[in-house]
Amino acid sequence: MAYVLLEYQLVSDYLERRGEFRERHLALAKASAERGEMALAGALADPADRALLVFNGDDASVAERFAEADPYVKGGIVTSWATRPWNVVVGG
Repeated sequence: MAYVLLEYQLVSDYLERRGEFRERHLALAKASAERGEMALAGALADPADRALLVFNGDDASVAERFAEADPYVKGGIVTSWATRPWNVVVGG
């Protein structure tokens, strides 16, 4: 199966600032997962400076639309984002 990786670069105080946007962000992510678009998502730890979101398929447009609608992006706690195809060779 093909995947698209959406990578977020986060502000240095992400953990302190995310609360205002978290409920809407998680609702958007859960809806995407229920539609079969998003496979996995979460922030990296130690430090919490990036988040990785994995989308099913080889078309980045779904991941791009997610980022453009994401309250974390709109709220300024994501400093930049990028998509890349991910060629998974084991698992999935």
